[in-house]
Amino acid sequence: MTTPDLHQFWQQTLSDWQASGLSGAAYCKQESLVYHRFVYWRQKLTGREEPSKPVQTRSGFARVAPVANAGAGLTVSLPGGVSITGLHAGNIELLGAVLRQM
Repeated sequence: MTTPDLHQFWQQTLSDWQASGLSGAAYCKQESLVYHRFVYWRQKLTGREEPSKPVQTRSGFARVAPVANAGAGLTVSLPGGVSITGLHAGNIELLGAVLRQM
């Protein structure tokens, strides 16, 4: 591809991405694009490293705080007031399966 063709391709790709509402990584996965090339062209064509519109993303991490006198087993408190109690080494895989479904 020539340089003008590349510019046109990435301008259209970035426009399609913005219209999709997906994160950059999710869009690249869906469209089989290499993410670091997407980031390079987004920065090159827009002059910005951050997306041009706010995108809600989840970091994959949760805030963890110790609880005094937790008793036997572990309790996981999720947003919205949901708590999972009685976790121990024998059923911790169940917690992973539950959290993956959320």
